[in-house]
Amino acid sequence: MSDRLFIFDTTLRDGEQVPGCQLNTVEKIQVAKALEALGVDVIEAGFPISSPGDFNSVIEISKAVTWPTICALTRSVQKDIDVAADALQYAKHKRIHTGIGTSDSHIKYKFNSNREEIIERAVAAVKYAKRYVEDVEFYAEDAGRTDNEYLARVVEAVIKAGATVVNIPDTTGYCLPSEYGAKIKYLMENVKGVHNAILSTHCHNDLGMATANTIAGVLNGARQVEVTINGIGERAGNTALEEIAMILKSHHEIKIDTNINTQKIYPTSRLVSSLMNMPVQPNKAIVGRNAFAHSSGIHQDGVLKNVQTYEIIDPKDVGIDDNSIVLTARSGRAALKNRFSVLGVELSQEKLDKVYEEFLKLADRKKDIHDDDILVLAGADRTTNQRIKIDYLQVTSGVGVQSVASLGLNISGEKFEACASGNGPVDAAIKALKKIIDRHMSLKEFTIQAISKGSDDVGKVHMQVEYDGQMYYGFGANTDIIAASVEAYIDCINKFRS
Repeated sequence: MSDRLFIFDTTLRDGEQVPGCQLNTVEKIQVAKALEALGVDVIEAGFPISSPGDFNSVIEISKAVTWPTICALTRSVQKDIDVAADALQYAKHKRIHTGIGTSDSHIKYKFNSNREEIIERAVAAVKYAKRYVEDVEFYAEDAGRTDNEYLARVVEAVIKAGATVVNIPDTTGYCLPSEYGAKIKYLMENVKGVHNAILSTHCHNDLGMATANTIAGVLNGARQVEVTINGIGERAGNTALEEIAMILKSHHEIKIDTNINTQKIYPTSRLVSSLMNMPVQPNKAIVGRNAFAHSSGIHQDGVLKNVQTYEIIDPKDVGIDDNSIVLTARSGRAALKNRFSVLGVELSQEKLDKVYEEFLKLADRKKDIHDDDILVLAGADRTTNQRIKIDYLQVTSGVGVQSVASLGLNISGEKFEACASGNGPVDAAIKALKKIIDRHMSLKEFTIQAISKGSDDVGKVHMQVEYDGQMYYGFGANTDIIAASVEAYIDCINKFRS
């Protein structure tokens, strides 16, 4: 068996299903190119039949990248497979990923079917996909809760039908590492023809065991892992690509190689975090802000004497440059452009000039400029062409006085103004906004996050607003948290269907 592990990245499919993290096609292409530079073997570009946007994204990503395999997801439905094949027409290397649920729960409640019929449908889907592409991957959804004997029958049948990869998902994140590893081992030992295909892991993190389960699968014979940048994904997320790559790099005794250029990990992580408005928790393994920070006196003493006392990974191995240029109000465009390049963000000269002007304004207000700050600035121009923009915002607030906000908006070139009082400055500002935008909408979620620690920090606000039975997600960033809140609300409104 090969000691080569294939990295299947599903950031643009499973990861992008997270509410509020949707990307447009241009942003998806930017991520796909970053994944190609990172060295992933397979990019799952979308679920083409789910929407025209997904269909178009698969087409455009297929045109934009060269050597990775482009994969499109389907159900075991002929129409799904037809549409996926059409979306993959420009891919240099193409794969259709089809499948069906195999656990008794899925068979009974989801499909109202029986085990034999499920096998027939699985085989039919693989054979139909083989009419379009040579590389067909089959997923046995909820394999983690499927009994091993029946799962082995399904796997054997789809390999015989022509599947080149068989995905064994722990769809609900339920398995213990010992259980998942034993499941892969059972399939390796009991499936006739198993060596004619590659077994793949796809583990969710509902119980915090996605990475452990994935490694257990690899140690027992799986040779493809399905992962996402920063571990993003539905519910509690997926296995994090960066964790698998660095586990294998750190544990030389495992002797399994990947094609990942680990020095591209950190900039790719920051790019995905910025574009998806999905903050990385500070203590996140490998890419978190505190992953290489030492506050304990004992730890600091040990690291100063020999870094290996408390660090098993060299920060430079994941693309973190300890000697990076410090950005201040005196930094020029070249320094800013260099920092964006380190973070994996390429800007046109025109865009760089716009961002630089905003950078100077921020640098005058802040003592320290962090990577997250400039990534927010790089994404801020996405609001440039929005229909509704803030002209001005003035808020009066304090202890023992009622908060009052005055707000001016520019809506498609027309000026509007309103004043309102409220239970605090943010409430007052939002009420003033609602006076101008007279629609029945309600705030469902409101989250504020500071990027670092200072009182002059940029605040990032995420909002979820319900309007006309639909949920809309918005994002705002500003050193003034009231302004960031209004920006986030306006971002939601700009997405409303007219």
